[in-house]
Amino acid sequence: MKIIGLTGGIGSGKTKILNVFKAKGIPCYESDLESKKLIESNLFLISEIKKIFGSDIYLNTKLDREKVADIVFNSPEKLRQLNALVHPAVAADFNKFVIRKKSYYVIKEAAILFETGGYKKCNTTILVTSPVETRISRVMKRDNISREKLLMRINNQWEDKLKIPLADFVINNTNWVNTLIEIEAIHKNLIKM
Repeated sequence: MKIIGLTGGIGSGKTKILNVFKAKGIPCYESDLESKKLIESNLFLISEIKKIFGSDIYLNTKLDREKVADIVFNSPEKLRQLNALVHPAVAADFNKFVIRKKSYYVIKEAAILFETGGYKKCNTTILVTSPVETRISRVMKRDNISREKLLMRINNQWEDKLKIPLADFVINNTNWVNTLIEIEAIHKNLIKM
């Protein structure tokens, strides 16, 4: 079974695109969503995260995500430490997911697929792009976040110009009708592979 990496910067629309693949019956693993579940259910991860950020980083069994975001987006070292814990756990969880699925291909969605080198474990990659100002507008509406905090997050991801040469397919998600046409073409291409 082929593993297809789907990525794009925050606000690019990769989740909306992932939902189109889901509607086609393609198994989709949402790394960001699954990592959030693991961070609050995997006892080893919880223990190690408390060692890095302090035991008060959890409110009962819930991670204080806003507090963590404020820390990691101001400290590259803390972000590196967190990623070094979470990424292997997500990779192991994804492997279990793949074993249970039967399909031409599965999609692994990950916001920082290229930044982490995770794309090297994929047979094919799809990059979703969108103008930065469009992305900012989408996320500010969706997450009720300040422009300043959002820019800190954007600045922790690679620019599209660094990712495009690594991608097998690039979807420019600025016009939804065109995006749907691109998704259909990619889907047909992946089934043929």
